[in-house]
Amino acid sequence: MESIKNRKTIRRYQQKDISEILLNEMLEISFRASTVGNMQVYSVIVTRDVEMKAKLSPAHFNQPMVNQAPVVLTFCADFRRFTKWCKERKAVPEYGNFQSFMNASIDALLLAQTFCTVAEEKGLGICYLGTTTYNPQTIIDVLELPKLVFPITTITLGYPDEYPEQIDRLPLEAIIHKEYYHDYTASDIDYIYRNKESLDANKQFVLENHKETLAQVFTDVRYTKETNELTSESLLKAIRDQGFL
Repeated sequence: MESIKNRKTIRRYQQKDISEILLNEMLEISFRASTVGNMQVYSVIVTRDVEMKAKLSPAHFNQPMVNQAPVVLTFCADFRRFTKWCKERKAVPEYGNFQSFMNASIDALLLAQTFCTVAEEKGLGICYLGTTTYNPQTIIDVLELPKLVFPITTITLGYPDEYPEQIDRLPLEAIIHKEYYHDYTASDIDYIYRNKESLDANKQFVLENHKETLAQVFTDVRYTKETNELTSESLLKAIRDQGFL
């Protein structure tokens, strides 16, 4: 429990190999994660090869940990295997739809988070890459993903070569709603975000981006309307092209 409470994102890794035995052990444990209908509609692409990591790097905006990490794991929603099983057993699969995409995506994310917890228990460091769904087609092409397989998230993995400060989190009251959803008042928002806005690093973040508030950094710089709409279009196109829509 303490390892989860004290967890940190690790972006710098020792150049120390992770044995296939250890990696497979962690993955096998992770396969005990909850799954929709016990179908296990996910797959994991393990990337160790230097050239393959270099090919994946642009899809993740060339973040250095992609090339530096000993192992890169791409967790995929995968209805292809289950569909083939159905066909081989005289069943008629109909999983080329958005509900099936959601089921497989949930499976993949539950697996990924379970794996991260297991890896950290083993003394390894991980970094979750939120860039996977920004450039899915590049990843699909590099990893040669067939129809009904879609990249959902990517994890870089290795033995830590840094010990960063723990990132802030919102207080308990910000997240929990008892019995039904309670909407936030202006005073609630002030309380919930007070600590985040007061951190020196975030104040510097505001100054560097020439903004008035931290919220403006998110809306005007990091996650703009234009970028979100553009990436939404490419994401939906990739989902459609992979046979889920």
